[in-house]
Amino acid sequence: MNKVIGVAAHVDAGKTTFSESLMYHSQTIKTKGRVDHQNSHLDTHPLEKKRGITIFTDQAILKYQGDKYFLLDTPGHIDFSPEMERTLKVLDYLIIIVSAVEGIEGHTERVWELAAEESLPVFFFINKCDRKGAGASRILTELKNDFSQDIFHIPALENEMPDSKLIEFSAERNEKLLKLYLAEKLDKEIFLQEIKKMIQQRKIFMAASGSALNDSGVKEFFGRLSLLTETFYQKKEEEQLQALLYKISHDQNQNRISHIKVLSGSLQVRDELEYQQNDRILKEKITEMRFYSGRSYQNTDQVKAGEIAGVLGLTEARVGTTFGKLDNQKNCKQQTALKTKVIYADKVNTRKLLEAFKILEAEDPSLNIAWNSKTKEIQVNVMGRVQLEILKSLVKQRFGYQIDFARPNIIYKETIKGKVKGYGHFEPLKHYAEVHLQIEAAPRNSGIIFENRASIDDLSKGLQNLIKQHILEKEHRGILTGSPLTDLKITLLTGRAHQKHTSGGDFKEATYRALRQGLEKANNLLLEPFYEFKIKVELNHLGRVISDIEKANGSFSSPVIDGDQAVIKGKAPAANFEDYPVRLRTFTGGRGIITLKFYGYDTCHNKLEVIDASSYDKNNDPEYPSSSIFCARGKGYTVSWDQVESEMHLL
Repeated sequence: MNKVIGVAAHVDAGKTTFSESLMYHSQTIKTKGRVDHQNSHLDTHPLEKKRGITIFTDQAILKYQGDKYFLLDTPGHIDFSPEMERTLKVLDYLIIIVSAVEGIEGHTERVWELAAEESLPVFFFINKCDRKGAGASRILTELKNDFSQDIFHIPALENEMPDSKLIEFSAERNEKLLKLYLAEKLDKEIFLQEIKKMIQQRKIFMAASGSALNDSGVKEFFGRLSLLTETFYQKKEEEQLQALLYKISHDQNQNRISHIKVLSGSLQVRDELEYQQNDRILKEKITEMRFYSGRSYQNTDQVKAGEIAGVLGLTEARVGTTFGKLDNQKNCKQQTALKTKVIYADKVNTRKLLEAFKILEAEDPSLNIAWNSKTKEIQVNVMGRVQLEILKSLVKQRFGYQIDFARPNIIYKETIKGKVKGYGHFEPLKHYAEVHLQIEAAPRNSGIIFENRASIDDLSKGLQNLIKQHILEKEHRGILTGSPLTDLKITLLTGRAHQKHTSGGDFKEATYRALRQGLEKANNLLLEPFYEFKIKVELNHLGRVISDIEKANGSFSSPVIDGDQAVIKGKAPAANFEDYPVRLRTFTGGRGIITLKFYGYDTCHNKLEVIDASSYDKNNDPEYPSSSIFCARGKGYTVSWDQVESEMHLL
């Protein structure tokens, strides 16, 4: 059967070394590579070899005990977590590697949480048991206390499975098995099938321990994984196509590779795939398909259910695109809290450099590349400074451009309180469009919601859709700092066109003016990104942590005390908490654990300071005037936003 398994961990837990061992024991490779020797089979990119960390998810295809495995080795550094998060969406099982020395670390917690969100079955491997200070039993206790009491430690010995301890463990958590156990009807095949179901349903989790570097315990773990996991893709091969594009890359010839997992049905070379891109339905033909394993690949004419392949021929499909009867556009675009601008020499062709960054954005949608026409800047969203260093090297290596980045800034957003109506009219000579909008606050972190209440007696369906397109086609600027608008419900109330004079672009002008006129009347709010945190420290450091959170304008719930440890949860502005993991590690001697994840946006704690620093002039933004233009006696004239309602034709 086909099984897609992923390996994830906090950086330096030994994840790639573990993956190399799986490849070795499946006879996929003859000798194991090492990260520190720069010869691992899965860290194939020169930047990964140079830095000794995984940056891109790499794939290997293994055959073991009659099954075909697609092994995905994910990045462990937090700056590349979007790559890891996208990979989780195509896994059948996840293996989390935990160091027997450091134990649960920040990224370990995040991986566990994401696995729960994706309903992924999880196996644990406690690694580096050969190291000084290692303690597998101590780490197992940590995993049970912090993650789940339903974790079972599999013996390293090649004893029969399921053994008596696993039978007792599973019977305690399964009513059917408990009845059989009490009746002493110990049919091990029945127990094995039920245990497989419990693992799939995340009712129990298997753990093992050893040393990937010294090849201790890995082979035994792989045998247990093989025995205790199953998939049902063979039954789905005759069904209609369902597939998900989870990653985009480019080969040495700059061919665009769409990495697709087939969930049901199959793909054939020369198949025509239909998919949705925004409001368009596109059809493109598959020209080539590849099974990648490490540095190499093999061409294939068919990809079956449960398999992952690189597909050529799809020019516009994005990460998250779905094919067949699957919910359209899986959300694979993670939000980030930081943005920066690209610094480059005057002689560089800006258009070509922007095209290069758009290629990188296709591979990592979280970059959210934008061209600021006002400041003439290429803007990039990022997770952190390590990512910027990698991007700088990538642009030089792949496209030949020497660039740098400005110091990253916080990404602010704007919204409003309450509800207002906005009016826009655009009627210079031989043009005509009028738009009426209702703009109201929407739930926090909901983005922009559009509703249409216009009558076709006033506006044709085509023009109504055109106004909707103009509302949703881009991020619009607010009036406080020029930051993107969010958390708004925008309703089209009515509008008017002219049979003779309305032409292309008129409704864009009227829509933008209506939006801005409404904002001028509203109670505008500035929002900033927040991190949600979980901090675990020794009790003697708790007072310092609470003081730091309060100084950062954060909030928290009452700490939970467990022996000499304290756990505190809350949220804090990203601007004040971005560097806190480093500070925490310093004053706790490396024993403090912090998990940070993007919480979303909330009211800015230093609004006036941020507005002043932005230097945004709402009255000098030519793309977003709040005034309207009317026509009288063959000549257009401008009416300011506070006088415009008296001039509207539909009021």
